[in-house]
Amino acid sequence: MLVAAAVCPCPPLLVPEVATGAAPELDPARAACADAVGLLAAARPDRLYVVGPADEGAHGAYPAGAAGSFAGFGVDLSVRLGEGWAEGGRPLPASLTVGAWLLARAGWADAPIEGLGIDNAATPDDCAGTGRELAASAERAALLVMGDGSACRTVKAPGYLDERAAGFDAEAARALGTADVAALLALDAGLADELKAAGRAPWQVLAGAAEGAGLDGRLLFEDAPYGVGYFVAAWS
Repeated sequence: MLVAAAVCPCPPLLVPEVATGAAPELDPARAACADAVGLLAAARPDRLYVVGPADEGAHGAYPAGAAGSFAGFGVDLSVRLGEGWAEGGRPLPASLTVGAWLLARAGWADAPIEGLGIDNAATPDDCAGTGRELAASAERAALLVMGDGSACRTVKAPGYLDERAAGFDAEAARALGTADVAALLALDAGLADELKAAGRAPWQVLAGAAEGAGLDGRLLFEDAPYGVGYFVAAWS
């Protein structure tokens, strides 16, 4: 059963070493992420799943100890998914690498960890089904859900300006902040793809996991720096 969840954005810029001189710009987001992860620990889960979007070839499960690196972003920094040492496995996708960094920063040692890379093209039904499986796999499961909103909020955004982006992000933020499972499942996958909203599929995994759990939500952070929607929420 799902007992808690934290929703965090997944830009590598969250890592100060990657952001370098721009690091202070995301300090409020980092602080909110730390608060959300702290609430996960307070729920005393017996298993934590880190769920995030992944490119083709990086979908599927990652064991505790799987490693990820920020070398592709010009920084000689590696992290591992919780404790342990997974030799010879696939490297973590970027979203799970950021999640692993958040957990390491928090000194997570509260429950075993597994990672799951989600296909951005997964249907809402498939995402919800995956979430149900995660929730059923442990007596007290928790999720750290990594994913960004639209990348089309301004003309300088990665996807340029799309006037539909603000409305999409507003509904996503409302649903995440109120633990509105039905609203998350209703997010349009096609529109999310057009708006480059990489969080859609992971959020719908969360929605499936939370069905019937009766969790309440709080939105801890909402902003669109660099024209990308970033949200932090805590469910408990």
